[in-house]
Amino acid sequence: FWGCPLPPRYVFSWHCPNGPGFSCPFLIDTTGAYFRRDGIAGNYLGGMSPPEEDEPDTSDLSVDHDFFQERVWPRLARRVPAFESLRPRGAWAGFYDYNAFDRNGVLGRHPKLENLFLAAGFSGHGLQHAPAVGRAVAELVVKGRYESLDLRRLGCRRLVEGEPLEEDGV
Repeated sequence: FWGCPLPPRYVFSWHCPNGPGFSCPFLIDTTGAYFRRDGIAGNYLGGMSPPEEDEPDTSDLSVDHDFFQERVWPRLARRVPAFESLRPRGAWAGFYDYNAFDRNGVLGRHPKLENLFLAAGFSGHGLQHAPAVGRAVAELVVKGRYESLDLRRLGCRRLVEGEPLEEDGV
C-alpha cells in the first residue's frame, strides 16, 4: 500500500468581495466542496476531490478548469449565495499524498526498529494535527508513553494486523 500512485488534486482561487467574513472557518460542505479565506481582500481558496471513478490522470498536472466551473462552483454557490458572483483568479494542481492503507496518520514506534519513531501519512491533515502529534511524539520519546493524548490507535500495529482505522474526511 505504500507504493500506489498519488491522485492529483486541484486548488482554485477566487475573489468575492461580498463573501464570508473573517469569522468563517475552513468549511467543508457535505457535498465535499471546501473553501477558506485567503487573506483580507475578499480572496478564497478551495476545491473538492473528484469521485474515485473520475480521478485525474496521475501523469498530468494540468488543471481542469471545467471541473471548477461544472462541479465545484455550483456547490459553493449553493452553500454561500455570495459565491454566485465570484471571479476565478487561478488554480494549481499537485499530488495529494496520503497513507493508502486507511488514509490516517501513522504515529509511534516502528514495530521492528525500536529507535525509529514515525509521524507520517497524515495527508492534508498534517498541518492541522502537527501540534498534537509533535507533543505526542515528544512524550513517547522522552517518557516512553503518551500522556496528554492517547494516540495508540494511530500506531503501526493496525498496519501489521491489517485493521484499518478508516478516515472518511479525505
